Amino acid sequence: MGQWLERNIVEPGKLPLLLALAAFVLTFVVTRVITRLIRAGKGPFGNVKAGGLHIHHVVPGVVLTVVGGFGAVAGGRQGPGAAVAAIVFGIGAGLVLDEFALILHLDDVYWTEEGRKSVEVVVITAAMVGLLLAGFSPFGVNDISADELQDRGTVIANVVANFAFSLVALSKGKARTAIFGVIVPLVAVVGAVRLARPGSAWARRFYGDRPRARARAGLRAYHHDRRWSRLSRTLQDWIGGKPDRPEPARLPGRR
Repeated sequence: MGQWLERNIVEPGKLPLLLALAAFVLTFVVTRVITRLIRAGKGPFGNVKAGGLHIHHVVPGVVLTVVGGFGAVAGGRQGPGAAVAAIVFGIGAGLVLDEFALILHLDDVYWTEEGRKSVEVVVITAAMVGLLLAGFSPFGVNDISADELQDRGTVIANVVANFAFSLVALSKGKARTAIFGVIVPLVAVVGAVRLARPGSAWARRFYGDRPRARARAGLRAYHHDRRWSRLSRTLQDWIGGKPDRPEPARLPGRR
């Protein structure tokens, strides 16, 4: 284990990235546990308030992210300073992305249906960083020889092509596939060649006068959502907690 860590993490200079990822995931888990305890009215925890104002944990998260980010830039990639900066940045990023939905909607939607976006963003971020740690990166950190430069040019060309496929997949309404396609070779090709989701920019542009394509796209999206939506929601509920049920609408004049 020690040799593997030295060869694959320490020697390529990925230790700060590993520390940042560990701090990020641990912070998110601890934060979700505490917020679920507060929601259930258990334990010694409570919301942080100042003068009646609820201080969301995204606020200290932003501060820690800024401190850790500038510390990493100033301290380089080696030494204890880089490790500390990475941990501080990971903690801050965990606090910020745990309330990503709040930032997106500019409203306290933490325990609402819209709040699921925070869990989704955290999972995607952790997966992307994990892929970078596993070696899915177009550039290494060691010096390369003149003979290897040609191969590096080929790699860069492949990355550019994958990025182009990612843009097509994104325009087709397949954000997750587009994101992972930037890092993992050829993943975005699947999203780029398949039918666009209804309502996407691609569908509005190219399916306007193609009723059969619109029908096929709608049917494919229906079957996909029916197959995977329940599993996705169950996983999000397990990770972040179930959102509150919306209150039933009341007729005007009734109490």
